[in-house]
Order: sequence, then C-alpha cells, then structure tokens
Amino acid sequence: MKGVLALEDGRVFEGVAFGAGGVREGEIVFNTTMTGYQEVLTDPSYNGQIVAMTYPLIGNYGTNEQDVESDRPQVEGFVVRQYCPFPSNFASRWPLADYLAANGVVAVTEVDTRALTRHVRDRGAMRAVIAAGDDHPPEALVERARAGRGLVGVDLVRNVTCPEPYVYADPGGDALHAVVLDFGVKRSILRCLAAMGMKVTVVPARTTAAEVLALRPDGVLLSNGPGDPEGVPYAVRTTRELIGRTPLFGICLGHEFIGLALGGVMRKLKFGHRGANHPVRELATGRVCITCQNHGFNLEADSFDDAEVEVTHLNLNDMTAAGLRHRSLPVASVQYHPEASAGPHDARYLFGRFEEMMRSERNRAAHA
Repeated sequence: MKGVLALEDGRVFEGVAFGAGGVREGEIVFNTTMTGYQEVLTDPSYNGQIVAMTYPLIGNYGTNEQDVESDRPQVEGFVVRQYCPFPSNFASRWPLADYLAANGVVAVTEVDTRALTRHVRDRGAMRAVIAAGDDHPPEALVERARAGRGLVGVDLVRNVTCPEPYVYADPGGDALHAVVLDFGVKRSILRCLAAMGMKVTVVPARTTAAEVLALRPDGVLLSNGPGDPEGVPYAVRTTRELIGRTPLFGICLGHEFIGLALGGVMRKLKFGHRGANHPVRELATGRVCITCQNHGFNLEADSFDDAEVEVTHLNLNDMTAAGLRHRSLPVASVQYHPEASAGPHDARYLFGRFEEMMRSERNRAAHA
C-alpha cells in the first residue's frame, strides 16, 4: 500500500505504508535517537506531531508492554527509512507494524529520511499530512497540510492529562509526598520518584494551586507535555501561584511554565530538540551530561528581568537555556528529561536534588 507524507511548503515524500490506514495531520519533526522508538511513540510530548526517525533501521526489536511512557501511542504519524518486519528480541510481543495498526497510527517506510531531515532542518518544523492508501492525491494532501492549524497557541495538554487525581505510589510512613501536575507525564518520571521511596500523587493539569496545596505536598513536580506553553495559560497561572509556597521542579514543558511564571520570554525553535544525544553543561560545576530532549519551544536566556532568576544549564549544540533556578526560593527546572527513556541516565541526579529540596523545606517548616 502506498504511503505519502505531504508538507505545507509543497514537498512530498512517497513510500510504503505500514501500520494503520487513513490520513492524519500534524507537525513534522525528527528524532535522532538510535533506539527507544517505542518510548518515542508513547511519549505524550509528541501529541500533535508526525515523527521521523533519523536512524535508518526501525522495528528490529519489536514492541512490548513494558517500554511504554503512556497507555497508547501519542504520535499522529511515524516515518522511517527502513522498517524491519521480523523483530528479534526476547521481550517482543508484536511487530511494530501490528502495534501501530492496532493503535491507529499511520506510518510510512521507504522514505528518504536523510533528505526529509535536512529539509526540516533548513526550512523548519511545519504542518504536514501523512496518508496510507492508494487514493490520496499528493496535491490534495499538500492543500490539507496548508489548511492545518499548527501548534502555536494550541492547548494540547488537554489531550493527554489524566481525567482524575490518582495515587501512583504510597510506601506509607514518613515518606516525602510529591504531587505531579500531569501535563502529559511520562511513566518513567513517576517510576523515578517512586523508586526514591516517595508517595506520588498525580493530578490533572487544571488542578488549581489551592487544590494542590490542600494535598499537603512536600514538593510539586511540573511534568513534561506537548505543544506551546503559551497555549496553556491556566498552567502558567497555577505555577505562578505555587512559587514560594512549596518546592517546585519542572521538566521540559513544566520548565517552560516555570520560566513564563517568572517573567521569561518564550520562542519557537526552528526545528526543535528531539533525541537522546544532546549535550548540556551545568554552569555552576562545568559538568556536561548527554541528555534526552523533546521540545519545540525554548525560553530566551536573557529575557528574565528578575535578578533572582538564574540560568543554570546551557544546551551546547546551540547555547540555548536548558535549566533555571530561583536564587532564594525552592524552584528549579530543566528543559530536558532527567529520566531519559529512551537515552542515557546522566541527569538522573536531578531527582536527588529535588528530594533534597523537599527534605530541606520539610525540616525548615518543622523548626519554624
């Protein structure tokens, strides 16, 4: 069956469809991760996007029930150079094509992903349409892509947040209590917190600051998630109201909400940072970590008027801000994924810093 990827600027890439049939719209982006395609597919941060993998061979270890970051694939479409239909791995349950078909994901293989990646790198991420079937004229798909809404100013968080609060882990006793504002949280983040012996409560994105504080958290984690942070004003408002009242740690989209709440300026990156090989330097120590990143928007490093706000990390590929903290309040965040999944675990120490911040504030309150 024929597969087509049509971009809003008129460029068309043809290939062979695998996965589900039909037509889907989204923003075309590329990911440079060599492994971990199932984690990429199920990461809620990719909601609203068509993902092209730069690594040429995808599907060789199949799919399973463990390596997922949410309850279903979140991408609008999937593009690869070569699909492997015969996976070989002890944990594999389904070939990738079967997994995509069962979950309604349109995918195309036999695409020149090197040419596609260079095109997106040079022209920027843009609206696109992916189609599987022999009755989809490319010209009509290009027009449909041009008529698409794009991601700027759109609230995609509502598509991926949990509908109701729930307790993910509760070891009992005197455990620290972390409340996670779910903007599309990856399961690996929750696993990291639970592995540290914390009680973990997850709440929907529209939970107010008062409702969060009523849970008596020792700290609040603002999770990753999809899209434009300025399209989610209620999350920025909640973040602003939480600052100074409980320790905050933001990851990716959560980092952007903290930055906006502290007066920072957001911009859309030309083609974003997506992959597991992004070097980041911690300015205070000089330590360099290889990080997993997945975002299309970024805070301007020099946009903070408040001298109390400090940029703590830089992405060494383009020298953009990759972390910040407040000098006098328990607030810190990073523009990347310390939990990785997929990717290296260089930055997992940041969860330990969040724990230290929570414990310090608990001790301070006990002796106040």
